[in-house]
Amino acid sequence: MEVNKDEAERCIDIAEKYIKEKNREKAEKFLQKAERLFPTEKAKVLLARIQFLAPSKEPEMKQKKMAPKVEKPAEPEYTTEQSDAVKRIKKCKDYYEILGISKDATDSDIKKAYRKLALQLHPDKNKCPGAAEAFKAIGNAVVVLTDAEKRKQYDMYGPEEQKAGKRYESYTRGFEADVSADELFNMFFGSGFSGSFNSSNVYVHRTRFRRGADSSQQNHSHREQQQSGYTLLLQFLPIVLAVLLSMASSMFISDPAYSLQATSKYPVHRITQNLHVDYWVKQNFHSEYQGSVKRLETTIEEEYITNLRHTCYREKNYRDSLIWKARSFGDRELFQNAQNMKLTACEKLNELRNHG
Repeated sequence: MEVNKDEAERCIDIAEKYIKEKNREKAEKFLQKAERLFPTEKAKVLLARIQFLAPSKEPEMKQKKMAPKVEKPAEPEYTTEQSDAVKRIKKCKDYYEILGISKDATDSDIKKAYRKLALQLHPDKNKCPGAAEAFKAIGNAVVVLTDAEKRKQYDMYGPEEQKAGKRYESYTRGFEADVSADELFNMFFGSGFSGSFNSSNVYVHRTRFRRGADSSQQNHSHREQQQSGYTLLLQFLPIVLAVLLSMASSMFISDPAYSLQATSKYPVHRITQNLHVDYWVKQNFHSEYQGSVKRLETTIEEEYITNLRHTCYREKNYRDSLIWKARSFGDRELFQNAQNMKLTACEKLNELRNHG
């Protein structure tokens, strides 16, 4: 397969040229050939993206010239599969069911499920009634379940609307996302084909503005009332108590046993025995820490590897975005710089894998 790598890359370059020319058929042909020669992640991503390119109109125009126009009954703009996907989500009872995953799914499982459903439910791709709401629902689901704190709250308490007996409509609200559904989509698939979605203006429902309007009305009504000094004191008393309780609780929260960076609080340098990861502890570490040092160092190495993976992912995304930009504008210098970009975190991650 390695001997076919150069030919596969040539096919990908040709396909990218046809993508710029909006020629979906030829682009797909060369991408499929590249996958047969030497499968790559780049070819897979391009194959997914060109599904949103409109097919070439040339065969249709030739057929119109050759045959007289025949009126046909109007057909639905969506397939049965698209309609079934929307209906399934409408019947779902929670975010896990919306994405079709189990409650112990990892972040990788959640993102993989979102990518699959997003390509199927995007309102510019799926014209079925209710597709926009379903698209917002999967957006809210991935925002909540990939955020550790929000997922913890959701698992413990569930959506507020569920308690009130509401059904599907609540999934377009619930926890608030800071980006629109389309912006979230572009974070997963890149903005190279964002022009295909200009007609869509679907946003994850934001309750913040409604709450802000309600709060403004309450404050206005509140200012109109005449209050005595005693009433004001009673209003400020809970705030004072909350501050005092917060200060008191912080006194009983112990500091972490280690830090991955040297600080004034953690000045003593140490190295884990297995992967030789640097970490720092307090001066009194040996006298105060009563747990297993071996177990502690295992936790340190896991945190270090997780941080490297996240950083490596960001490095690759940044490099790929520069390559796309360079190819779009024909900037050879930018392309060369992007190709030569050093992925420091990825290199460290590979070193650790080889060490293991």
